[in-house]
Amino acid sequence: MDKVRILWVDDEIDIIDFLSYNFRKKGFDTFHAANLINQSFPVSYFMKARDLVTFEPEDYLEEIKDTMTAKRYRNFPVIDNEGHYQGMISRALLLNLKRKQVILVDHNERAQAIDGLEEADILEIIDHHRIGDIQTSGPVVFRNQPVGCTATLIAQLYHENHQEIPSGIAGILCCAIMSDTLMLKSPTCTEQDRQTVASLASLANIDPMKLALEMFRAGSDLKNKTTEELFYQDFKRINNGKVTIGIGQINSPDAEELLSIKGALQKYMDTVLSEGNFDYLFFMLTDISQEGTWLLYAGDCNELIANTFQVTPKTGFIYLQGILSRKKQVVPPLLNALKQRL
Repeated sequence: MDKVRILWVDDEIDIIDFLSYNFRKKGFDTFHAANLINQSFPVSYFMKARDLVTFEPEDYLEEIKDTMTAKRYRNFPVIDNEGHYQGMISRALLLNLKRKQVILVDHNERAQAIDGLEEADILEIIDHHRIGDIQTSGPVVFRNQPVGCTATLIAQLYHENHQEIPSGIAGILCCAIMSDTLMLKSPTCTEQDRQTVASLASLANIDPMKLALEMFRAGSDLKNKTTEELFYQDFKRINNGKVTIGIGQINSPDAEELLSIKGALQKYMDTVLSEGNFDYLFFMLTDISQEGTWLLYAGDCNELIANTFQVTPKTGFIYLQGILSRKKQVVPPLLNALKQRL
């Protein structure tokens, strides 16, 4: 092919005639000449430099599938925030898309689930909290029992399926139960939790009380953490349809250590509340050894606190003797008081 001469031709029909003539001249039949013509145009003939349809790596397929369907392109470039090319995504992906399969453990509310849950298939839910707002596309196995820890249900599933629990897994499950039940002192703790701890401790060859105390001391080492890290260390977002509340908790056997972070947390709660994502904020500083909790709060909730716990609130906090459980002793009465208030 005369590459110089082809550049002199501007009209598309002339290009095709020119190529066809040269291919036939070299002995190609009409079929082969037609195939070669499709491969004989320069890349620049098809290139597009403006109004490109691109996506970013953080885009969800659910958000871009309409655009991909409307355009007749086979592939779309993926560009990062700095305009650097990251790869291509194909329309064929939409036809062969396999949704991820997940099992929700220890939660069943959308606000507490991973991002992109709506694009996955939920196979099972194993939990011990209140029933939330998760919806599934079909029937699923939903195991929800009023025990102190979901790890108790996991151990139960091992037993029901005649599976032996490895010693390492037994130790992890035992620690989870001791943590969630505050060393079996929480009002959420059941006889089933206690029996499960004894069985798991035997399998793991550990002293559950001694290990739990060491675990809480290690977990409550608060000196090397920022206020933000402390605040979100164990934080729950709860929405009852009309108001949104946030409630965090730190458990420690050291009352002095808990009180040392109280002031910084109160200031940080005011900052978080001012961002407008929550109507009320609460934080529990729970003293395991004395079985009591300093409940910090932010927002116009003096009346709410008084009606919920039958106490006179101070400036941003109250002390509640015998209150250890967020799930059973704090969240339900708060939600009931909010319902009556609204």
